[in-house]
Amino acid sequence: MILTVLHKTRYEFAAPVGGIIQSLRLTPAKSESQRVLDWSIDVPGAVLGTPLRDGAGDYVQTVSVRSPSAQIEVTVSGTVETTDTAGILRGHRERVPPRAYLRNTVRTEPNRAISDLVSEAMKAKDDAPALERAHLLAAAVAEAVAYKPGATSAHTTAAEAMTEGAGVCQDHAQVLIACAHLAGLPARYVAGYLNATEDGSPHEASHAWAEIHIEGLGWIGFDAANKCCPNEHYIRLGSGLDAQDAAPIRGLVLGGSEEELDVSVLVAPLGQSQQQ
Repeated sequence: MILTVLHKTRYEFAAPVGGIIQSLRLTPAKSESQRVLDWSIDVPGAVLGTPLRDGAGDYVQTVSVRSPSAQIEVTVSGTVETTDTAGILRGHRERVPPRAYLRNTVRTEPNRAISDLVSEAMKAKDDAPALERAHLLAAAVAEAVAYKPGATSAHTTAAEAMTEGAGVCQDHAQVLIACAHLAGLPARYVAGYLNATEDGSPHEASHAWAEIHIEGLGWIGFDAANKCCPNEHYIRLGSGLDAQDAAPIRGLVLGGSEEELDVSVLVAPLGQSQQQ
């Protein structure tokens, strides 16, 4: 499948700030599941650094605005050819060992409810193959955390989402990571895009899921929010320990000021209109 992407992020400040520095993880890396045909990042008035590949195999690029500014807008557009690899991340070059992803963060620290969920899902399955255990955990998270937009915020932790019993894709991913760690499986957060409409029309499509490392197979994606493994409808941008670590845009503002954020992400098969 060939997917087109148009992703716009605009920050507007109540008063001009002295400068802006951002780290962008907005360029898909090549793997057997995706091949970038064309890709561009445009930030008017900013200086863009050369994209560098980090130890996790993801592209990171710096952006800086060195003069007073009342806004910054990041526009990403491109075309990616995708292939269904049953969720397995093949051909992705990285140097960080899987065991580095056994560490919890504040956002993925399990609570009693998550521990109980793992115990119930793993009942009589302790000797099951790791892949089977990963699928059981993903199914358990999908059942325990209902998809409910607005139930959580960007800062919600896995424990809080589990207690609430509802959330969005970010929460499903972080709860699954916490569960995998309790089961002794390395897991990480993945940010990307999803073409989800049946008719192929453009739609808001920023998405997140988890990857769990299975010895002998490598990293495998699990989208508990949609009860599936990533397929040709997914574009992978980057990974991290949690939602904050894997955020597509992170930054600092020089000279504090209240800000408003507006984000639109449109994904469609090639040939579909992406006019906003």
